[in-house]
Amino acid sequence: MPMTQGYEEKKYMMGDAPDYDRSQWLNEKFKPGLDFPNLPYLTDGAHKITQSKAILGCIAYKHNLCGETEREKIWEDILENQLMDNQMQLARLCYNPDFEKLKPEYLEALPAMLKFYLQFLGKQPWFLGDKIALVDFIAYDVLERNQVFEPKCLDAFPNLKDFISRFEEVFPGLSYHKQP
Repeated sequence: MPMTQGYEEKKYMMGDAPDYDRSQWLNEKFKPGLDFPNLPYLTDGAHKITQSKAILGCIAYKHNLCGETEREKIWEDILENQLMDNQMQLARLCYNPDFEKLKPEYLEALPAMLKFYLQFLGKQPWFLGDKIALVDFIAYDVLERNQVFEPKCLDAFPNLKDFISRFEEVFPGLSYHKQP
């Protein structure tokens, strides 16, 4: 795929829970010269970037995957922030000691949240229209996490399921998420 040509994927092994061994990463952590040493990181020429969103942004800017018109840029900001809010809701739930007690409430509210995305996407192939954009990567991630959490959550939202399928057709390497 053209967007990933020239990039090298480097994996750090940590072992199985609960006895993670982070030594492989910790021995390398300060060697790349990152401003904020963390995983993931991307070295792109002179740019050394950490933080997932910043890495996505760098790739998006470089490959013109951003909203172009004022309207698209505003929609992109709104949707990105809404997606991040929803991602944090799921994360807080999953790490909450009262997970089992709170899970039904989250599942009850999930269809209403997904309905907003359904309406936002409409009949467009991508969230900003005919061209894939950075926000589609974030939307895929959030929708897929919810689908992992509740496998049938998108059944009532065929255009969101179609969005997931389209995204996975464009980026077939994402199938590793679906492997046990």
